[in-house]
Amino acid sequence: MTVYFIGAGPGAADLITLRGLRRLEACPVCLYAGSLVPVELLDACPPGAKLVDTANLTLDEITAEFVAAHRDGLDVARLHSGDPSVFSAVAEQMRRLEAYGVPYEVVPGVPAFAAAAAALGRELTVPGVGQTVILTRTAARATPMPEGEDLPTLAASRSTMVLHLAVQRIEAVVADLLPGYGPDCPVAVVARASRDDEEIVRGTLADIAAKVRDAGIKRTAVIIVGRVLAAAEFPGSHLYSAARERACGS
Repeated sequence: MTVYFIGAGPGAADLITLRGLRRLEACPVCLYAGSLVPVELLDACPPGAKLVDTANLTLDEITAEFVAAHRDGLDVARLHSGDPSVFSAVAEQMRRLEAYGVPYEVVPGVPAFAAAAAALGRELTVPGVGQTVILTRTAARATPMPEGEDLPTLAASRSTMVLHLAVQRIEAVVADLLPGYGPDCPVAVVARASRDDEEIVRGTLADIAAKVRDAGIKRTAVIIVGRVLAAAEFPGSHLYSAARERACGS
């Protein structure tokens, strides 16, 4: 018996990986985040599978489902939105499984920031413009941020920044980022990336808060900040440079 933490992708049902889909198709028990995971994916579960929406469950209740499945020898598909490695709360679940001696495996998925970049038609690492990406969030309605990971400190690097779970506080986010990036820094907010109702708002730190407010975006969105969003003149990468030494085939 194994609990499979499966990255369901950013929203579109066809952005789950093949490995994730195959695990889902084989597990007689599926725990899923009902408010975030595309309901179409549940059609891939085996006939008669036990489906548990965890949206309103506590960690103790989720753990009890894992332990019961382990006792019965049933594999579990634990569907999380995006990729389990980022803002998924899988670490605390894995810690519980280890305490109970329940085996688990993590199946990567497409993260929301990757789907957002695709929707924008932008690379987040552009030569000569930005080569570092910071993935972060704000502390509102969540656990406090560790020391040194506050937005003003992170913004001092002027790296490309992707904020999750922060669009509801867009005004405060802008206030924290302005000193580091400047008012003319490009910003994009992508709501429901990859879904049929995907919505994109583009602007700068000077006007993005008003635009997001006018659009009525309040959840399920990522904020991307950085010069890479408007990069037009930049050097070509060393990867495809004619000056790069390449090994000759035998």
